Amino acid sequence: MTMSNTGGRRRPPTIHDVAREAGVSRGTVSRVLNGGHYVSPAAQEAVNAAIRKTGYVVNRHARSLITGRSDSVGFLLTEPQEKFFEDPNFNILLRGCTQALAAHDIPLLLMLAGTEDERRRITRYITSGHVDGVLLVSSHSGNPVAEELSEAGVPLVACGKPIGLGSKISYVAADDRDGARDMTRHLLSLGRRRIGTVTGPLDTPGGVERLAGYKEVLAESGIKVDDDLIVSGDYSRLSGERGAERLLAQVPDLDAVFVASDLMARGVLTTLERAGRRVPEDVAVGGFDDSPAALASSPELTTMRQPFDRISAEMVRVLLAQIGGEDTAAVILPTELVKREST
Repeated sequence: MTMSNTGGRRRPPTIHDVAREAGVSRGTVSRVLNGGHYVSPAAQEAVNAAIRKTGYVVNRHARSLITGRSDSVGFLLTEPQEKFFEDPNFNILLRGCTQALAAHDIPLLLMLAGTEDERRRITRYITSGHVDGVLLVSSHSGNPVAEELSEAGVPLVACGKPIGLGSKISYVAADDRDGARDMTRHLLSLGRRRIGTVTGPLDTPGGVERLAGYKEVLAESGIKVDDDLIVSGDYSRLSGERGAERLLAQVPDLDAVFVASDLMARGVLTTLERAGRRVPEDVAVGGFDDSPAALASSPELTTMRQPFDRISAEMVRVLLAQIGGEDTAAVILPTELVKREST
């Protein structure tokens, strides 16, 4: 740091100090800080070296007054707060997005909007320009947040394809339908024929697509889709327990369950144990996500692996491109069957 004239007290280095150290103009330093446009590689390296040597830190408030940007991004979860702490997938996505943005020196703001009042307040905050863009997680159909932000011109990328919004909004998703197809085929390959499913919420893309994949494979295999074998959940462990209770009551000869999330699958395992059903001998169980819940289960859970690291990185990449002026984009990533002890 540079010494000031007041009693030797250190003051923070300024853009002028960086320019002097690098041997370039203040304007060149400013251009490097704002993306490096019209700057030679040699000058850019000199400025970056000077920043490291002086310890200069960008004054984000001052820069935002010039660029009109906040230099921050919002991570918006449209679920009740307790879901954020219960479901490990949200924390995995948050960590991945934080790390991907850190490479660009952009902070991530966590926003929870599980009630109507919270949604209105957060939407107002975002559209007032407090963030440059939004990473939207867990979008339910009928929730107006995505459409309102899109219509307000806010750069937005959803995790999962938003239902009913077509190409209006960028999204990054695992191939939910194909993953469900692979899991259902796996259960059939074990000789199981009374295969139930506990779906995700059917107002979310994951819930809809995973149920569709399950039904398609049964139909292709000549097995009639039985409504008694289909119960809905909300991705919570408790809904998995209750869903399994309903399945056993409706279909006593149940021999397999495809569960639309690992956390719900842990609830299914709890109910099966309580009912005296052995896993996998009596009932095979397959989950979805390959979250920490899959390894914490007893037995360990066969599941469909979502590439969460890639999903996070792609969400950030697409959002930054959109903030930079590019059009909306869609990215669909493959899932992978991970076989463990529950099948």
